Amino acid sequence: MRFQIFELISSRFNKFFENTFREVREINKKYRVPHTKTTPLVKISLLMLRVYLFLLIAILFYKFITLI
Repeated sequence: MRFQIFELISSRFNKFFENTFREVREINKKYRVPHTKTTPLVKISLLMLRVYLFLLIAILFYKFITLI
């Protein structure tokens, strides 16, 4: 009896995760290619923001290491 309940629960979890992963894969497949056009200025701005973010993370990491 316990084994059947465990088997039922595990099969439901498996179905849930399979369906969830299938939906995520479909969404990722749909949006793999961007649909918007970006200008060079926007690309440069995003690159600068990314560099700024990495610098902030590096400074926080350095401060954490020096405090230890």
